[in-house]
Amino acid sequence: MSYITKPRLSYSGRKRNKLGLAMRDYEGGMSTLCAGCGHDSITAALIQAFFELNIPPERVVKLSGIGCSSKTPAYFLNASHGINAVHGRMPALATGANAANRDLYYIGVSGDGDSLSIGLGQFGHAIRRNLNMLYIIENNGVYGLTKGQFSASADKGSKAKTGEINAQPPIDPVLMALSLGGAFVARSFSGDKQQLVPLIKAGLMHQGFALLDVISPCVTFNDHDGSTKSYVYTREHFHETIHTDFVLAADEITVEYDEGEVVPVDLHDGSHILLRKVAPDYEPKDRGNAISYIQHHQEKGEIVTGLLYLDEQAGDLHTTSNTIDQPLNELSYDKLCPGADALEEIFEAYR
Repeated sequence: MSYITKPRLSYSGRKRNKLGLAMRDYEGGMSTLCAGCGHDSITAALIQAFFELNIPPERVVKLSGIGCSSKTPAYFLNASHGINAVHGRMPALATGANAANRDLYYIGVSGDGDSLSIGLGQFGHAIRRNLNMLYIIENNGVYGLTKGQFSASADKGSKAKTGEINAQPPIDPVLMALSLGGAFVARSFSGDKQQLVPLIKAGLMHQGFALLDVISPCVTFNDHDGSTKSYVYTREHFHETIHTDFVLAADEITVEYDEGEVVPVDLHDGSHILLRKVAPDYEPKDRGNAISYIQHHQEKGEIVTGLLYLDEQAGDLHTTSNTIDQPLNELSYDKLCPGADALEEIFEAYR
């Protein structure tokens, strides 16, 4: 984590959002990551997204586990709530916090090691429960904190900085989320801010679990020839399915698009994602098509990016658990703990 704060300077020409906040109000501490790390580009995209969505920082909960990626929450939204969990256990804390107060915005920042190795089980259950949060995986294919060993997302045949060749097949978080019923599944690249910011905004506004897998090259241990997670490889092999834009319902759409280029997708809060098709036959609401499309391009060595799947009808954890609209942390003790008689009535209903 960073304990170095940025200087608080103010000048009259600073751009402010509808809350009267400047971009600097959404920043955090100074990054201690390696210069050029893709994770810092993701941080910059997060700051821009929260600023443009006019979200008050104090209404945000940031969660992470262990790893280079899990340092990211220290670098944005100083005024928000936040916690680092035990390695791989962030989804459990996010579930508990969201159960207690559903009125906040939840964002988890994890890595391919934190989510796809030690935390694979918790990650999978957060998806199937449709926990209402944006879950970002900063995916670089290595364990950066422990000197560059292959992670579970490293592609078979990729080469480590030491020259070792990975012989194990990778776990793809996007395909995993699709197979477990994920309702919002997207992938992007840390070096493509134009695509990344709208996807972050759409994920934050989605009602349910929004997975955003971001290829984020490690400049120290995984940015060399032979790596399939390097800047050069990703730039040469990424395949954008759709150009994504995000427009809040309260904002007037002033940009004109040619006929046939845009597919509007309505979100639960009335907002819209505007999808400009690159592949005319791609349908982001067809789960089977999304899986086969991703696998088809993987076989060609291509990395598919964009909003890959969206299910607007899937109920989140509170819907399936039939919880009340009022946050549980606002209820009185007698309502949270009604006593033995009420518990006995529940038992009777299941006998």
